[in-house]
Amino acid sequence: MVLSWIFSAALVLVPAPDAGEAPLLQESLLAAAKLESQDAWGAAVLYCAAARKGSIEAQYRLGMLYAFGEGVPENRKMAATLFSSAAGQGHVRAQAMLETIRLGASVLPPCIMSEVKPEKLPELAAPVLPVLNASQQKIARIVQQIALWHDVDPQFALSIARVESQLNPQALSLKSAQGVMQLIPETAERFNVRDTFDASQNIRGGVRYLRWLLDRYRGNVVLVAASYNAGEKAVDRYRGVPPYPETRDYVARVMKLYPYAQHKMKQHYISKAQMRPVL
Repeated sequence: MVLSWIFSAALVLVPAPDAGEAPLLQESLLAAAKLESQDAWGAAVLYCAAARKGSIEAQYRLGMLYAFGEGVPENRKMAATLFSSAAGQGHVRAQAMLETIRLGASVLPPCIMSEVKPEKLPELAAPVLPVLNASQQKIARIVQQIALWHDVDPQFALSIARVESQLNPQALSLKSAQGVMQLIPETAERFNVRDTFDASQNIRGGVRYLRWLLDRYRGNVVLVAASYNAGEKAVDRYRGVPPYPETRDYVARVMKLYPYAQHKMKQHYISKAQMRPVL
């Protein structure tokens, strides 16, 4: 397998850690994890070093940084390679991200192949998300990125997420809807979401559902929003927005944030540099 070979070749540069080195790796990972929110690139440097020494967790965490363009330039191929390697060694969250990113690749970051520092993401490339607290900003970036991967306008996905949960990954409704995208158990199962309180898994499931609804209703934003709230069967039964006060209020709130009758992704591609938040 090419992927196994390429990662094995990289690890030849540094001996695999023995039992005595494991605590040092764990200490390095802990330091990197604490650094992520303040200096994502500094965390990437530490993850690169740990990954070269054979740390599966470092491979996964470095993959996350490349997947979402945190500290390092976004690179889905490098992220997919790192996720594939970690998943092949039993890392469950890496497998979930590999399913989310929907890409197979065998391209490792240069910092894995040799002792060089990863490329640094220019500070101006990071999206600015006003009116959101730090936790919401992090979730918003994940929503936007996963939406792009599934050809859903990030603005539309973010509008749904804000109306559903205000970007709270721990949100739980009285009807058992869970997480950022407020997935009910049936929808979570339908879109293969194992942990609805894992933000990236939950968002992936919600965005995949949006993509399915957009295809079904040919980009009609009103019908998609109504279906996301009440279910496509109710929309089909009433041949439009169901006469439920909750659903009508829901559609109105979504349309206030995303005031387009038709989904816009097919007309123009929204690059990461162009993404702007819903205010």
